[in-house]
Amino acid sequence: MPTDTATLDLPIDGMTCAACATRLEKVLGKVPGVAEAAVNFATERASVQLASGVSLPELAGEVAAAVHRAGFEVGQDKPPTAAESAEALQAPWALWLSAALSLPLLAPMLVMPLGLNWELPALWQWLLATPVQFLAGARFYKGAWAALRAGGANMDVLVALGTSAAYGLSLWLWSEGHGGHHLYFESAAVVITLILLGKWLEARAKRQTSEAIRALQALKPATARVRRGAEEIELPLEQVRPGDLVVVRPGERVAVDGKVEEGESEVDEALLTGESLPQVKHPGSRVIGGSVNGSGLLLVRTGAVGAASTLSRIVALVQAAQGRKPAVQKRVDQISAVFVPVVVVIAALTLLGWGLARGDWAAAVVHAVSVLVIACPCALGLATPAAIMVGLGAAARRGILIRDPDVLDVAPRVRVVAFDKTGTLTEGQPRLMAFTPAAGVARDEALAQAAALQRGSEHPLAKAVLSAAEGLPAISAEALQAHAGRGMAGRIAGQEWRLGSARWMQELGVDLAPLTDASQAAEQQGHSQSWLACLQPTPRVVALLAFGDALKPGSKDAIAALHAAGVRTVLLSGDHRAAAARVAAQLGIDEVEAEVLPEHKAARIEALRASLNAQGQAVAMVGDGINDAPALAAADLGIAMGSGTDVAQQAAGLTLMRGDPRGVPLALRVAQLTESKIRQNLFWAFAYNAVGLPLAAFGLANPMLAGAAMAASSVSVVTSALWLKRRVARLTD
Repeated sequence: MPTDTATLDLPIDGMTCAACATRLEKVLGKVPGVAEAAVNFATERASVQLASGVSLPELAGEVAAAVHRAGFEVGQDKPPTAAESAEALQAPWALWLSAALSLPLLAPMLVMPLGLNWELPALWQWLLATPVQFLAGARFYKGAWAALRAGGANMDVLVALGTSAAYGLSLWLWSEGHGGHHLYFESAAVVITLILLGKWLEARAKRQTSEAIRALQALKPATARVRRGAEEIELPLEQVRPGDLVVVRPGERVAVDGKVEEGESEVDEALLTGESLPQVKHPGSRVIGGSVNGSGLLLVRTGAVGAASTLSRIVALVQAAQGRKPAVQKRVDQISAVFVPVVVVIAALTLLGWGLARGDWAAAVVHAVSVLVIACPCALGLATPAAIMVGLGAAARRGILIRDPDVLDVAPRVRVVAFDKTGTLTEGQPRLMAFTPAAGVARDEALAQAAALQRGSEHPLAKAVLSAAEGLPAISAEALQAHAGRGMAGRIAGQEWRLGSARWMQELGVDLAPLTDASQAAEQQGHSQSWLACLQPTPRVVALLAFGDALKPGSKDAIAALHAAGVRTVLLSGDHRAAAARVAAQLGIDEVEAEVLPEHKAARIEALRASLNAQGQAVAMVGDGINDAPALAAADLGIAMGSGTDVAQQAAGLTLMRGDPRGVPLALRVAQLTESKIRQNLFWAFAYNAVGLPLAAFGLANPMLAGAAMAASSVSVVTSALWLKRRVARLTD
């Protein structure tokens, strides 16, 4: 099916360092029909965007072939089973073999300071080191050969070169009659052991960075209980279709997105929306697949399944964001692409320098081996994606979806946040804020009469009246008729009644003077007004209805948190000035602009951007409606409410699933922490190589120390990223 935006997302097996990812990107980018390719070493996935008019099935085979030519394989794209997950956490056989055989080689060095001589004969050293070199270390030779055959170089090349040099030097010295004390078999074996240990620890740590995604994926039940007629049958989730009635028993996970048809219960949506309290669901309420039902039985009409479900879309959005690279990672990839060749040159210069200056070529080889082993492109390659995986995953579990990793670069620079009003800071559903009857009129009776005129109407104001009149004795009305732009007409107990605008009342000859004071008070509050009148025996006003939009519970806290962070707030609303000013005053918003058309919202954001960008600062826009989409797209950072429209969410780089304004300062803080962790990781990765390479070149780090340092550098970068999860957790505790 030709499409302009088709993307092929593939798991990749066989990558060992960032240089592998960079090389594979170049290979995939040259495949005809590929517009752009991005390979993420941390997630071990490739995202291939197709050119316009190219179909996915046609290109999938060519992409897989290109992956194979580059020395890698397309993996299986399915969640691991519990057994597979447990097996992945166990140390591989190669590590156990290498450690068992290397320990006897290392023991003499450990006891030498105690005055003990446990030196092994050269033959025993060779017998112990050879299986380590060629069995446990086979993965390095395979990886190096695949990289060189594809015209590139990676970490495996460095390890294979370095350990082979140490092993070969030992063979040569042994053949020249040197004893076991002068051989370097232990260096080659211990280096391989340490690097295997480091890669295993790195894999375990990387697995933790994607824990949030696996937790979300695990929320999806495998089956659903579907009601067909009088029967209930259990079907695989893949066989459930929109429109099916799904039975959700107490304590079960909701299997599908849909709307409650029958029943009432509390549903826990915390892992999906970040909302800590269970939400009450009743007929008409929407439920999300993956949430946990409480104590009631629910009958849910299926609305979305499979890839269209909320849970699947959340996982897809986060995975896509984790796979994309911010600008800083692209610069790092350029460095990683030339890193290995530069290290090989430094090793060659070290070999020549020591050999020519001292004449001790054996020592020169050892120092060159140290240079090859201590260099670590992995730390550079993991610094950014590890932090992104942890940060975006932790945010997702709190109902914050970051669609674009460039958000991480923008968020720390945000100094102004502009808000839409309706549906963003307010509930977006009008309520009857005041009901003022005329003198001598019973309030409850008049409210029941107003509700009688509105019964059956889907207008938001009608729903507000009906909601306010719940519990009052119902009154019937006849001959109901809607007058566009005016209001509702009907007959109650043989008399003609009207409910509508002040202009309509004046046209009908109704005197509104008795409720002028109440009208002025409502106007000052920014409330919309409707009038209830009876036309017989003479037109007279019965009551004034004032409608307003209640503030969301977290709006005031959100504005206060932004002010505490030094961020200025602006209200951009299409509502009339009095209503916008009232909301701004209640919340303490710094600046308010009312009666702003959608296109003018975008223009206002552009103006703010122009002034702020000149100072290296950024502006964020928060909205929920279709009319906010232009402004969201125009802002440096668009933040959409999850309760809003899909159009708004597509235009924004960040979505708050809960629709809670308090998520805005939280999202900015999470993005700031993630960006800070990226820069911290990159600093240490560069610092490690900047210090380690000269130490090895000048003979201050032997091969075993170099191997330990190389392994520790990758593990430390990923472990550092995992601390971010704790920082984010503390923000919401």
